[in-house]
Amino acid sequence: MNERIKDKIEETEKYLAELEEFVPLNFKDYINDVKTKSACERQAEKIIEAIVDLAFLVIKNKNLKIPEGDKEAFDILFKEEIISKKLCEKLKEAKGMRNIIAHEYGTVDDEIVFHSITEELEKDVKEFIGEIKKLK
Repeated sequence: MNERIKDKIEETEKYLAELEEFVPLNFKDYINDVKTKSACERQAEKIIEAIVDLAFLVIKNKNLKIPEGDKEAFDILFKEEIISKKLCEKLKEAKGMRNIIAHEYGTVDDEIVFHSITEELEKDVKEFIGEIKKLK
């Protein structure tokens, strides 16, 4: 595995650990503390940006077709049997959530964001990293 991929994995794992440090245990605490909510949202953005970067690094390293957009990167990894269809869809959903948070497309649904941060993001990102670490 090349150094840039290793470094990006370490950066992503660092962001996950940082998120775990300050994410509240329940939705009430999340919604009632604007600083914590903002910090969680920003950290989720950084994590998702890092996994998109990681996907592009793998694509470049393996000389695969260059995607036209970020979400297509996950489709390419699926087509190359690097990640499962289910993980591909979950990572594309995460990218969509990141766009909503970052660009405020419509109203951000705090419950969905909190659920994603506490129930899905860490598991999906760790699964993605695990699949990348298996590559030669």
